[in-house]
Amino acid sequence: MLRAPDQLTLLPQWKSSHYDVVVGVLSARNNHELRNVIRSTWLKHSLQHPALSQRVLVKFVIGARGCQVPVEDREDPYSCRLLNITNPVLNQEIEAFSLSEDTSSELSEDRVVSVSFRVLYPIVITSLGVFYDASDGGFQRNITVKLYQADQEEALFVARFSPPSCGVQVNKLWYKPVEQFILPESFEGTIVWESQDLQGLVSRNLHRVAVNDGGGVLRVLTAGEGALPHEFTEGAEGVAGGFIFTIQGDNTEAQKRAMCPVPRRPWRGWKSNTEGDALLKNLHSRPRRLLDHISNLQEEDALLKEESRLHGDIVFVDVIDTYRNVPAKLLNFYRWTVETTDFDLLLKTDDDCYIDLEAVFNRIALKNLDGPNFWWGNFRLNWAVDRTGKWQELEYPSPVYPAFACGSGYVISKDIVHWLASNSGRLKTYQARVG
Repeated sequence: MLRAPDQLTLLPQWKSSHYDVVVGVLSARNNHELRNVIRSTWLKHSLQHPALSQRVLVKFVIGARGCQVPVEDREDPYSCRLLNITNPVLNQEIEAFSLSEDTSSELSEDRVVSVSFRVLYPIVITSLGVFYDASDGGFQRNITVKLYQADQEEALFVARFSPPSCGVQVNKLWYKPVEQFILPESFEGTIVWESQDLQGLVSRNLHRVAVNDGGGVLRVLTAGEGALPHEFTEGAEGVAGGFIFTIQGDNTEAQKRAMCPVPRRPWRGWKSNTEGDALLKNLHSRPRRLLDHISNLQEEDALLKEESRLHGDIVFVDVIDTYRNVPAKLLNFYRWTVETTDFDLLLKTDDDCYIDLEAVFNRIALKNLDGPNFWWGNFRLNWAVDRTGKWQELEYPSPVYPAFACGSGYVISKDIVHWLASNSGRLKTYQARVG
C-alpha cells in the first residue's frame, strides 16, 4: 500500500506569537497553480505589509493522503470509493430481484413499497415486474409500478398490471415491457410498487430477496447504508417485484445518449456480442492504471513536500483529499489551529478566492466583531438538501438545512473554533458542511 511521507501526515506542533486572524485556505492536492496565484497576490501583500504581516497567519489546508483509486475507477469523482465491477453480465438481460422457490407468497400489510438504487455503469431497464403467485387461477390484482429519478415528481415510466393485462410470468414475477432509456452512470432512482386494490402487496425486505447487480453495475440503497430515511421515500422500504435490465456496452457513448429512448428490442437476447467490449477493456486495463496512478501519487507527494519546504505555508491534515472529505479537512484544521496557535479569529476560504484582508479588518472593526460567539459571513436560509450530484447528502434527516455560511469565506470567533475542535470527534459531518 502507498503511504504518504511522514512529513505530510504529521501536523506540526508549535506555538507561535499571537495573531488577530488565522486564515485557512482549503486547497486540493493538485491545485499548485491556484496556491501560487495566491502567493503572488493577496498573500504576498499581507506578508510584505508591516501591520498585516504581524496580525495574520495564512495556511493552505491539504489532505495528507491522495486517493489510491484512479479517478476512472471510482464510483464518482468526489469520493474515493472503488467502482467495484468485477464480472459484468454481458449480452443478456438480467433480473434484478428474485424469490427462492420455497418462499411463501403471503401478502404484507403494505400497499405502497419502494426501493432505491444507484447506477454505477450505464444500463437500460427493459421491463418492470411484480411478485405474484398465480397458481390459483391467473393474475387477479391491480398494481402500478413506477420508476422515478431521484428528486423528480414525474415518473420516467410506468407499468400497470391488471387481470386483463398482466404481462409475462417468469417464476414468481410478472413483467411488462417499458419504454427503454439509457440510465447513465451515477443515475439514482426509486422503483415504487402501489396496490390499487384494498389488499397489501407481496413484498419482502431486501435481506429476503436475491439481488443480481449484474456484476457490480448497480447498487441497491438501504436506509442502513445511508440512503434517505423512509419519510423521504414512498411507502415502506422493500421489494414487491423487480426489473429487468441490460448493461450498456460503451460508457462514453452512453453518456452522450443518457436518458434518451433506445430502439425497441426483442424481450430476450438483444445485445450484440460486440457491445460490452469497452467495459471489458476498461476492466482489463485497471491493474496498469492503478500502477500509473500510484506512481503519480508518489510524484505528487514529493512535489507537495518540496512546496511545503519552500513556502512553509501548508498544513497537512490527516484525511484522504477528496471533495466528500472537505468537512473533515475543516475540522482537522480547527484542531490544528487550537493546538498550535494563539489567535482571536479564524477566516476560512478556498483557493479560488481573493481575500482583501484590509477590507476584512475594516469590516470587523466597523461591526465590532471582536468578542465571543459570532460567525460572520454570507448565510443561506431554507436551503434544500441536495440528494444527488456533487453536493449529495443522503443522511441529513430534513428536507432543508438550517442556516449555514457559504460563499467565498466566513469569519468565526475563537470560542466557536475551540468548541468545534474539542467536539470534532462527536460532530456529524454533512456534505460540504459541518453539523
